[in-house]
Amino acid sequence: MVEEDERQIIEQMLAGSDFAFRQILDLHTQRIFNYVRRMTSNSIEAEDIAQETFIRFWVSRDRFDPDRVKLTTWLHRIAHNLCIDYFRRRQLQERQVPVQSDSQDSPDTDYELSIRAAVVNKALMTLSERQRSAIVLCHYQNFSQHDAAHILGLSVDALESLLRRGRSKLKQRLAEELE
Repeated sequence: MVEEDERQIIEQMLAGSDFAFRQILDLHTQRIFNYVRRMTSNSIEAEDIAQETFIRFWVSRDRFDPDRVKLTTWLHRIAHNLCIDYFRRRQLQERQVPVQSDSQDSPDTDYELSIRAAVVNKALMTLSERQRSAIVLCHYQNFSQHDAAHILGLSVDALESLLRRGRSKLKQRLAEELE
């Protein structure tokens, strides 16, 4: 889709067009879902968070300014914040409820991921949320460092440092897994 066409759809959506909003959903849902699934490693949670991302976008659409930020960056920022909320809730629940053995991956994860991708995903999940988010945004979602830094609320220098540390830890974890 040409950027000018997307701009027209955004303007229509900002004016309250349900049809334009559905077009935005069609264009961006899969990308947001993929980002959240990589962050959470849980397809069911990813569906919920992706839906919530678009609900929050619709509710707060009057605050979106297409002259200041790209739509995809805005949507990923919402999804990122929801992922942070998810991790906080999960940590709180883990403190309150005894941990049960959950060594079995969901069937769709087993089906979708190859063995190598599963090893990388496992290593990725051991990184801090910030390092994982930086790597997912830059390497899997193909955001520029400038846009990824904006999504994470960081300077580009801070993002580069986060990426360096994350890649280093990821490399170490993968070496340990493959030994």
